[in-house]
Amino acid sequence: MSLFWRIFGLNALVLGTATGVLMLAPVTVSTTVLLAEAVVLVGGMAVMLVANAALLRVGLAPLQRLTGLMATVDLLRPGQRLTVPGTGDVAELISTFNAMLDRLEAERAASTGRALSAQEAERRRIAQELHDEVGQSMTTVLLELKRAGERAPEELRGDLRRAQETTRESLEEVRRLARRLRPGVLEDLGLVSALTSLGADLAGHTGMRVERRIDPDLPALDPDVELVLYRVAQAALTNVVRHAAADRVELSLVCAGAGVELRVADDGRGVGAAHEGAGIRGMRERALLIGAALDVVPAPGGGTQVVLTVRNAGRPREEPPAGLRDTATARR
Repeated sequence: MSLFWRIFGLNALVLGTATGVLMLAPVTVSTTVLLAEAVVLVGGMAVMLVANAALLRVGLAPLQRLTGLMATVDLLRPGQRLTVPGTGDVAELISTFNAMLDRLEAERAASTGRALSAQEAERRRIAQELHDEVGQSMTTVLLELKRAGERAPEELRGDLRRAQETTRESLEEVRRLARRLRPGVLEDLGLVSALTSLGADLAGHTGMRVERRIDPDLPALDPDVELVLYRVAQAALTNVVRHAAADRVELSLVCAGAGVELRVADDGRGVGAAHEGAGIRGMRERALLIGAALDVVPAPGGGTQVVLTVRNAGRPREEPPAGLRDTATARR
């Protein structure tokens, strides 16, 4: 039954029932309406309106749920769907909306994959240029300053040493930026070594206490999954440094059924009701690329935790490397 005939039928039922009650009831209406007659008429009208409103509320409830989902749906949180109530116009509308969400989520995942692939290629190019061109130029400047300091008069050697030290620090910063842009350790040594290096680098530059816990029986992961795990951990740690005002952060990667779970938890000020910024949205886009679930929730005891769950990541390795569990504390 279409929505029009459904509403028409509900109204006809209410009006027909009211008419039948008035016809069969021993009530008449005088030329001058009496109080009892007015009470009966007003009461009948009230009952009719209440019944009509209740029936329409039931009939239009699926549309209200659809409107609520349309106002809050987020393509970065896939899987939000409505149950199709039977058949008819409303059911067809909800089915069409669910199919539209399926198509939009698939298109969003594909476009996100292309954008992130282009982003990673650009990161590799910039990192290569920083390493090959800027790094080599600064190394040459550093050597020239060293030679100039050896030949310079005594009163200038102090200034040249300070310039040499500044150049060395800048060179280290350029190399650190290149490593962040292109995680060579991830490509050369794998995800575990890359996460370990990421935590050690954070502890060394901020003095924050970093606790790492990595499961030795991790399943074999696809390179794209490893890259997403690394980038999400990197972005989460960057958010901790920028916004959390934390003293301690825990970085863990453990098995979760047939998949893995990455967790970055801090003891900072907490997420509260803050609006999600570009960092969290970027993490959600990367999670969407590999079909993972990302949650940003308060951590037990205060602070914030970012949890990335990758399901069906692969089969366990036959001979997992020993000594990968690292529960030690990294300090500067």
